[in-house]
Amino acid sequence: MIDHIGFPVSDYARAKAFYAAALAPLGYSLIMEVTQQERPGEPAAGFGANGKPDFWIGGEGALNKPVHIAIVARDRPTVDAFYKAAIAAGGRDNGAPGIRAHYHPNYYGAFVLDPDGHNIEAVCHAPE
Repeated sequence: MIDHIGFPVSDYARAKAFYAAALAPLGYSLIMEVTQQERPGEPAAGFGANGKPDFWIGGEGALNKPVHIAIVARDRPTVDAFYKAAIAAGGRDNGAPGIRAHYHPNYYGAFVLDPDGHNIEAVCHAPE
């Protein structure tokens, strides 16, 4: 059910070095670095195994920034339905459903902020 999770850190370089060392015995390594969707301009590092980053750290900001969690959706219409339901339930838009090609060509996701400001995402990795 969980596709990936991410959280902010107070010192990006220090945290990246820490997790690279700490996760290595578990078979995890740094898979990719990107600019964060929810905080443009801030870096994010994705760690994982077998080429799939599922443990993310990011930001150089305060630790009180929201958590990010992504839940796997079986298809793109399910991502759309999640977004509509979350907005109707009081969530706030943080990225309408669509392709996020900077992650990979088939990355189709939608982002909403929950009542506490946490970034909740539904994502489908399958092609149309």
